[in-house]
Amino acid sequence: MRCRTIYFLSLCTLMAIPALAQVSSKATTLTTGCTFADGKSMSADYQPQAGDGRKELPKGKIWGPGDAPMYLLTQADVSVGGTDVPAGAYAMYLIPSEDEWTLVINKNVTVGSKYDEGEDLVRAPMQTGKLDEPQRFQIAFPHMAPKQCNIRVYYGKFGMWIAFHEK
Repeated sequence: MRCRTIYFLSLCTLMAIPALAQVSSKATTLTTGCTFADGKSMSADYQPQAGDGRKELPKGKIWGPGDAPMYLLTQADVSVGGTDVPAGAYAMYLIPSEDEWTLVINKNVTVGSKYDEGEDLVRAPMQTGKLDEPQRFQIAFPHMAPKQCNIRVYYGKFGMWIAFHEK
């Protein structure tokens, strides 16, 4: 009986190793969020960008970290860049440039689908600042005022931000 138990446990362990390798090979998803004063929240899910912040990005072209869109989930109706965004789920992209980055909010949230400019809801310029040291890609969503959350993006020697105002 003891030999069968050892055999069974060994077999389970051998079968689990490939499954663990598959799980660890999938991309990591990070989440950052912000809560308005009334308790409604927003969050952004994204894949980290590999590297140390020195990689050249596609200037003037649509881009997502980890070669995937970021996803915005909002419980509140908001306004960003002067455009209303109803509560819901959206894909987000960035358009990097030398002096100004653009935030793109797109209605297509189908995983694995190609970007379609016709699905854009918002294209808004972000405020940009220069950083002293290159940064890895990261996103923060600080609560700035009772009805304002700012999305902040850091990558390389740039820091970008734009305000989301609750309606």
